[in-house]
Amino acid sequence: MERNDAQAAWLVRAGVFAVTLSSIVAAYRAAGDVVSLAFVVVSYAALLLLLACLRAYERAPPGGRRGRIRCMVWSLSTLLTVLFAWRVAGVMPNWPAVLLVWAMAAATSLGGFVALFHRRRP
Repeated sequence: MERNDAQAAWLVRAGVFAVTLSSIVAAYRAAGDVVSLAFVVVSYAALLLLLACLRAYERAPPGGRRGRIRCMVWSLSTLLTVLFAWRVAGVMPNWPAVLLVWAMAAATSLGGFVALFHRRRP
């Protein structure tokens, strides 16, 4: 394994560890609030699945499964975007701010779709 690969693997592990700790704390604080607890659990699971899909995509040979994995990456990214937009929109003080949050979420998901499925590949 190259030095850069080892450093990248260490950073990924550290990031997953930090997200895991943060999710545990958030789940503890959300105890009793079913909606908040579900948000934490689904967001954490989706993020772990997204990381696994990205790793599978990097390791997959060109063609074949890469298209299916790309669909999963976009779906999980969109799920996370919608989840966070829903939570942020819930605390916005007025409807124009809510509309802006949802418009930004839609633009992000649409941009990801275009980047993943409609850009030219070398």
